[in-house]
Amino acid sequence: MNKDFGEEVTARIGQIQEILEKYLPKEEGNQKTVIEAMNYSVRAGGKRLRPMLMWETYRMFGGRSQVIEPFMAAIEMIHTYSLVHDDLPAMDNDEFRRGKKTTHAQYGEAMGILAGDGLLNYAFETAAGAFEIEPGNMQIGKAISVLAGKAGIHGMLGGQCVDVESEGKAVTEETLRFIYRLKTGALLEASMLIGAILAGATQSEQQKVEQAAGELGLAFQIQDDILDVISTTEDLGKPVGSDEKNHKTTWATLFGIERAKLEVEELSKHSVTLIDTLVVKNEFLTTLMLDLIHRKK
Repeated sequence: MNKDFGEEVTARIGQIQEILEKYLPKEEGNQKTVIEAMNYSVRAGGKRLRPMLMWETYRMFGGRSQVIEPFMAAIEMIHTYSLVHDDLPAMDNDEFRRGKKTTHAQYGEAMGILAGDGLLNYAFETAAGAFEIEPGNMQIGKAISVLAGKAGIHGMLGGQCVDVESEGKAVTEETLRFIYRLKTGALLEASMLIGAILAGATQSEQQKVEQAAGELGLAFQIQDDILDVISTTEDLGKPVGSDEKNHKTTWATLFGIERAKLEVEELSKHSVTLIDTLVVKNEFLTTLMLDLIHRKK
């Protein structure tokens, strides 16, 4: 990551943080504890990659309205809920993420479950608030439908289910692709596709964006597998070697590190090539996509 691009990313993360804060629920009432746990989870940090991809795709297609903001907050809430539940004892049983205690480690298992549930529900409350910004915008309904579909049984949740069922078993490349395409790719597809939809992209443009995001998601997850093997807990912000600990078949264990690295490179470059075929351009977006193949965290 060059210095100028790194500074731009940091600046955008700061802007996204401000947007997220605007949409987080107030910590009050008898249910204050679960709201605190929800906000603790969102504020734990992270790359804010999904809202960033959404925002940059929206801008690429000429979007300029604040209507994108509730969706940026919603996608991060859904992503965060998935991490909160991933970390639970019944799942990955991780006590640290991004260098901080996981939600269940901080608030207890029951509140960890409820905080995840709360974030998922609140994400749709937040996204629906876009109608207050632009009551006549028919694309908002389509965007909410995409958000729900990509987060659900035919998206991230479906991938997670197959992932859980595959633990400790011999997994084929086809099954692994299915898991990654849904578990990781679906929310990246939602991010970029919603940005395109709300900015008024054509159907064919939306299809290209969705395909590019899906390939990016696959590359992103394979890179995650690589980092789980070669990174350190300090760099990664969470325990390394958790895949091995949980007897998970990953791209790295199935094909080896070198082939996994090659796959990441090829998928990422093809993903960017698809975006480059569009008439509209956003250099920051394509640089961001390529930067993911070199990330250390």
